[in-house]
Amino acid sequence: MSRIPRTQDTPIDGEGRGGRRARGGSTIGLHFLAVFLAIAALGLSSSRAIGATQAIDGDRSPVDLVLAANGQWLATANQTSDSVSLVRIADGQILDELRVGRRPTAIVRTSDGQRLVVSCSHGGSIHVLRVVDGKLQSERKIELDGCPHGLALARDDQTCYVALTALDQIAVVNLNDGRLVRRIDVGRWPRYLALAPDETRLAVGTSGDRGVSMVDLREHKLQAIDRFVGLNIGHLQASRDGQYVYFPWMVYRRNSITASNIRLGWVLASRVARLRFDGATRREAVSLDPPGKAVADPHGIALTSDEQRMVVTAPGTHELLVMRTHDLPYKEHGGSDHIDPALLADRDRFDRIELGGRPMAVRLAADDRTAFVANYLDNSIQIVDLSTRKLARTIALGSAAQPSLARRGEAIFHDGRRSLDQWYSCHSCHYDGGTNAVVMDTENDGSSFTFKSVLPLYHLPETGPWTWHGWQDDLPASLRKSLKTTMLGPDPRDDDVAALAAYLGTLTPPPPPAAPSGEQRAAVERGRQIFASDVAACASCHAGKHYTDGKIHDVGLGSASDRYKGYNTPSLLGVGQKVIYLHDGRGADLRQVLAGPHDPAKVSGTRSLSPEELADLVAFLKSL
Repeated sequence: MSRIPRTQDTPIDGEGRGGRRARGGSTIGLHFLAVFLAIAALGLSSSRAIGATQAIDGDRSPVDLVLAANGQWLATANQTSDSVSLVRIADGQILDELRVGRRPTAIVRTSDGQRLVVSCSHGGSIHVLRVVDGKLQSERKIELDGCPHGLALARDDQTCYVALTALDQIAVVNLNDGRLVRRIDVGRWPRYLALAPDETRLAVGTSGDRGVSMVDLREHKLQAIDRFVGLNIGHLQASRDGQYVYFPWMVYRRNSITASNIRLGWVLASRVARLRFDGATRREAVSLDPPGKAVADPHGIALTSDEQRMVVTAPGTHELLVMRTHDLPYKEHGGSDHIDPALLADRDRFDRIELGGRPMAVRLAADDRTAFVANYLDNSIQIVDLSTRKLARTIALGSAAQPSLARRGEAIFHDGRRSLDQWYSCHSCHYDGGTNAVVMDTENDGSSFTFKSVLPLYHLPETGPWTWHGWQDDLPASLRKSLKTTMLGPDPRDDDVAALAAYLGTLTPPPPPAAPSGEQRAAVERGRQIFASDVAACASCHAGKHYTDGKIHDVGLGSASDRYKGYNTPSLLGVGQKVIYLHDGRGADLRQVLAGPHDPAKVSGTRSLSPEELADLVAFLKSL
């Protein structure tokens, strides 16, 4: 880890010395299609400096924050600058900033406020920091494979629960000695966590299983998964009495993307829900979407200390929702996909505060009237007065001198207002540029009721042609069609399409889990040889550095209702982290696919793989 040197030192009352951040930017090129090379070369601003002595120039992009118990400071996890910022709340002074691992995702503090823990999903680590006299000191880096994501800290201030998204596990870590105590299988794509106040249960948003998992911490095992087609489950918040866990999420209805279905909330819609920690009932939910002006991509959540108010961030529509908690109209089944009219008619029960940017995490001060919001695209902490429902103050964390082309595209990608009546964004289906756990009918190929799995967008400019059938060989035209046909939004300008393409050109898959042992590494190498062999013949189509030949192949998996025949070879990068496989999502895991519909005997006319060969090939694919 390296400290970000300050450019100006000023006294800090009783907390050492600190200074303002440096500003500026550097330019990098995008490896991109020829039509965009000239545009991209104009300037993608670097989000991280190189070397231990350079200041960070560029966007901070905070995704999470934590408040000091005494209310004097806050700390943020900054995703694109790979750093943690320490901020004095009274005057917005940046006291310190420390580089941690790649892609910080969550941050928590110990009860005494002296230590911070931050997860770094792409860095494969969590970092323990000390706050001493207004400075951040690195105490320990704990290597933790599997894309560490959400965090929950026990009252002993040493037991930390970490969601390992790529391994479908929770890691239990001792912060004092850095020891991995145990792993608990919890379901697919665990991201965010909430610990019951009595610490007997842990709620885990498992979006890959489209629900919430409940873990018994006395037995150290999964108790149950409540599956309710919950996509993109956001932050979780436990009630004070330990009866409920609250969380925002999106629901997906298996319907074609038409104007009428979108307006009815029958494609994607936003919810806030509660689930009993003891699993006694099914989840209960409240619809959040008013007709004509929906809420997109709800994410962060917080409750006042008396639990009379709930605040929820909506990054897709750039706002903070404020709700009166005790009389929310929760429903276990049924109900409208639109918000209850009684809520909409009473601003004391439901209100929307425009913030702009991309508001992510939200935390409440002890006064229960001040909300602190980490705004990713605004590179800031926004302070909202809940009594007046106004943005009171903004603390800038540091940004690029000018937004790069890709940064502008990133804003478009996450903007629900690019869709009809702002129901969803590109991110709603392509979470962080990847995929989701359902099949969808976008009608992009001109056919109806041909539901297909959502393709990841990693290395998109280099992996054409596009769409499952590969009929689209013009990326700008493909993006324009998606914005118009899938989103049913306003006509994008040419510079909008160029910006979106530039952003997509920056997307890469999360790092795969490392082979944990010598035998597993040997299995990966054997699988690599099988992959390239004439028997499996995988490399005949999945070729090159992105494992795709960019050609259309008919391997006997088509449907009579498809408008086009044959399928575009998908890239295999990140394939081990999917939860549904093949164009129609019929495959539940790699082993099932390779022993079933994609058996080499069926696809290549060779022979089926032995159980040992199959295990080795799966090990190799999971390493990509």
